[in-house]
Amino acid sequence: MDPQYPDTQHVLEADCARCPALVDCRTEISWGTGDLAADVMVVGEAPGAGNPEVETWRGGNWTGKAYTARHSGRRVRELLAEIDRPDAYVTNAVKCFPCDGEGSNREPTETERENCRGHLRTEIETVEPTAIVATGKHATTSILALEDREIDGFVDHVLEPIELADLETTLLPILHPSYQDIWRAQLGYSADEYRTAVHDAIHAALDDNSS
Repeated sequence: MDPQYPDTQHVLEADCARCPALVDCRTEISWGTGDLAADVMVVGEAPGAGNPEVETWRGGNWTGKAYTARHSGRRVRELLAEIDRPDAYVTNAVKCFPCDGEGSNREPTETERENCRGHLRTEIETVEPTAIVATGKHATTSILALEDREIDGFVDHVLEPIELADLETTLLPILHPSYQDIWRAQLGYSADEYRTAVHDAIHAALDDNSS
C-alpha cells in the first residue's frame, strides 16, 4: 500500500543546521506535507529510523515527509482517510531523525524541541488549521509550549479538546500510534471504540469551530 500524501511541501529552512547532532543523524529533513489550507493538522514527535530498503512506507528520514513509515505512518494516514481528511497537513514537532547511535531513534532533547519550535509555529500560522491532532505526549507538549502552557498527566487529557487562544485553533491530543494498543485498553476502549472516539472528537472540534 502506498502512503497517500499530497505533493505540496512547505520547506521552512532548507538545510537547517540548528541541531548539530540531528544534522549528523538525518538523511532527509522531514518537513510537513499536505494542503496549506487544510482544516486539520496532524503533529507527531519526530521521524523514526525508517527503512530505506522497502519500496513504500520508508519513513520520514528517507522520504522527507512526516508519518510515512509502515507502522505509525500507515495508521495516521488511514485515520485521515477514514475521517475524510486525506488532505490534512501532516508534520512533526522535530523535523529530523534523532538517532540513538544504534540505528534506532531516541527522544529529542528539550533543546532540539526548542530549536524546532519556530518551524512548528510557522507551519501552524501558515496553515491556520481549525484543529490540530497531536499524536502523543511529546507532540502535545511541544504545541502547548508555543503558548507557554503545560498539562499534567497526558493520558488523562487524551481526546479532550484544548482551546489555543493565541494560535486560534483547537488542540486534540490522541495516543501515539506506536503505543495506542497499550494505552487505549487502559482507557477502557476496544480498538474499534477508540478509533470511533478519535473520529468523533476530530469532527466535534471541526464542527465547534465552524459554528
